[in-house]
Amino acid sequence: MIGVRVRLTFPDELVREPILARLVRERDVMPNIRRADVGEHSGWIVCEIDGDGPAVDSAVEWLRDQGVQVDLLGDVIES
Repeated sequence: MIGVRVRLTFPDELVREPILARLVRERDVMPNIRRADVGEHSGWIVCEIDGDGPAVDSAVEWLRDQGVQVDLLGDVIES
């Protein structure tokens, strides 16, 4: 199992969407929210996304495809 630390930035049209819930269901990963600031028109979340390697890669790509800006923070966590 591995994990990556990412910063997710949500544009106005995605702030009210259940993106993380869909991520868990569709990509078989577990996000662990470390910090967040979500307002009416924008938001960001710093989280760790844990899962097997291909699932984590797929999750990052899926988030980008949904319109979420994904910045990798450089931390890869292995357990």
